[in-house]
Amino acid sequence: MDAISIEPYLHVHTVKNPVYAPIGHRLSFIADYTGLPQVWELNEGEGRPAQTSFIKEGITFIKYVNGTPNLIIGMDVAGNEKQQLYLLKKDGELIALTNSPEHIHRYGGSSPDGKWIAWSSNRRNPAFFDIYIQNLETLDVRLVYSQDGIFSAVKWSPGGKSLLVQRTNSPLDNDLGVLYLSTGDLNWVTEHTGEASFKDAHFNKDGDHIYLLSNKDREFFGLALIHLSTRNFTRLELGEWDFEGLAMNKDKNKLAFTINEGGISRGGFLDLNRSYLYTWETPMGVISDLKFSPDNQKLAYVLNGPAHPPDIWELDLKTIQAERLTYFSRSPVLEHTLIEPDLISFRSFDNLQVPAFYYKPKHTSGKLPVIVYIHGGPESQIRAVYHPVLQYFLNLGYAVCTPNVRGSTGYGKTYTHLDDVRKRLDPVKDLVYLVEWLKENRNIDPEKIAIMGGSYGGFMVLAAISHYPNYWSAAIDIAGFSSFRTFLKTTSPWRRKHREIEYGTIERDGEFFDRVDPLNHANRITSPLMVLHGANDSRVSIEESEQIVNKLKERDHPITYIRFEDEGHSFVKLKNKISAYTAVSDFLEQIIGKQYKYISPT
Repeated sequence: MDAISIEPYLHVHTVKNPVYAPIGHRLSFIADYTGLPQVWELNEGEGRPAQTSFIKEGITFIKYVNGTPNLIIGMDVAGNEKQQLYLLKKDGELIALTNSPEHIHRYGGSSPDGKWIAWSSNRRNPAFFDIYIQNLETLDVRLVYSQDGIFSAVKWSPGGKSLLVQRTNSPLDNDLGVLYLSTGDLNWVTEHTGEASFKDAHFNKDGDHIYLLSNKDREFFGLALIHLSTRNFTRLELGEWDFEGLAMNKDKNKLAFTINEGGISRGGFLDLNRSYLYTWETPMGVISDLKFSPDNQKLAYVLNGPAHPPDIWELDLKTIQAERLTYFSRSPVLEHTLIEPDLISFRSFDNLQVPAFYYKPKHTSGKLPVIVYIHGGPESQIRAVYHPVLQYFLNLGYAVCTPNVRGSTGYGKTYTHLDDVRKRLDPVKDLVYLVEWLKENRNIDPEKIAIMGGSYGGFMVLAAISHYPNYWSAAIDIAGFSSFRTFLKTTSPWRRKHREIEYGTIERDGEFFDRVDPLNHANRITSPLMVLHGANDSRVSIEESEQIVNKLKERDHPITYIRFEDEGHSFVKLKNKISAYTAVSDFLEQIIGKQYKYISPT
């Protein structure tokens, strides 16, 4: 077999978080061209972006301070997710704002005059988030709202005298309210019965209404309007898929959003004066980070597709034509080898139709080895995006299938709740029915079926190989938990409260956890297992991996374990990605590899 490295796939650079400068014709964004996410900028009329930050840690987000050329940026340390906020001035000076490295800080925007910022933090109690504002000249911090709960600042009102704030009741339920800074009074405006989410809110010009996305009393998110004084809720645009990523222009007369059609985005924008909806064509992928230009002539966004890795595009709002602005992800070596999937569905044990993306490798014949890749969450969705590791496996001759088993988002509230608490093993059973479907419909080799996943997907891997061991030839678990009981004891206090709504509690459901936890069924595992985990993981303690690794070692089971001391819940550093996924490739090659030669593009 000719040697092929994963490095070209991991060296495909990514771009995110485009923001237009309030002053001038400049677009800033985050790119990982140097191996760590840093700030870059592109001036109108210039073809080449320039790097403008040179910091030793990766940058998590950027946002311009209103009316200034300065940025607020976020950073954590070695992936520990304890984000700190900084002011990055136009001249490159970096000023620390939050200075509390043991706590998490979530940015909530700058005031209309650019003198204050808002953020939330769990400083007072690790289990709760309060709301603060901070003066950018004196750096003085004021606590403006403190209650036991998960609160965050959404954005400042147009007059700067109040904040739109969010109370997160669960990962799938929240409320919005107006916090008056002079009095501390908070007026909730999204009262509802049953589960509902309200997100991506934007004030109108007068500040008496908000446009937002909500699934109140519906299965899917649609566009809505709330009158703040009366709390009147009006639906504006609805569909049979979720609306996502709502953005509003500076003149407050245009709205942009995307529609998530089974994991693939369709972009649209609404002219409020004409009540006319526009759409535009894009390659297969996911559109995110929608931003209107200050002159209201352009709409920037990130397009990320299986055959179109992340880059920034810009839509001309007059011609409704899109143009690609950056080419960070372009790789002449790979671009003709990248594969787009087919959207399929299969019938599970209870006749539920379960969707999935199926990728078939090029230039292959005969029965195929397959990798079933499981997303995290569980309130998440595998999307049609560029995944370097999966594309690498495809080029080696593996088929890849990425299911959205029950419990995934994107298919309505009912579908998302089909795995709650005592239904936890139902989505694992979905995987069994997927394997049977693949063997019957996609010419899969039943002796060469691997399963791979990270975070909650890692739990799914461990659950699949311990409860249904006869289906799997190899397994890869990345930062997954092996026991609900121990996971809930060791995860961050604030995260535990949210996870208990989905998983159950130790007090009420501990006996059920003991029946389903992979750790308690490790003796049933027959497939070789690889486990990878970052030591700084604040979501899933590394002990979750090490306890099942040790249990398997005790019975001399084939187990490969790699621990990364300088990573958290996900792998950020390029050197670690190369090390991790090269090891995964070698592991799979030994067990289910098919000796295909690399076919270079012509």
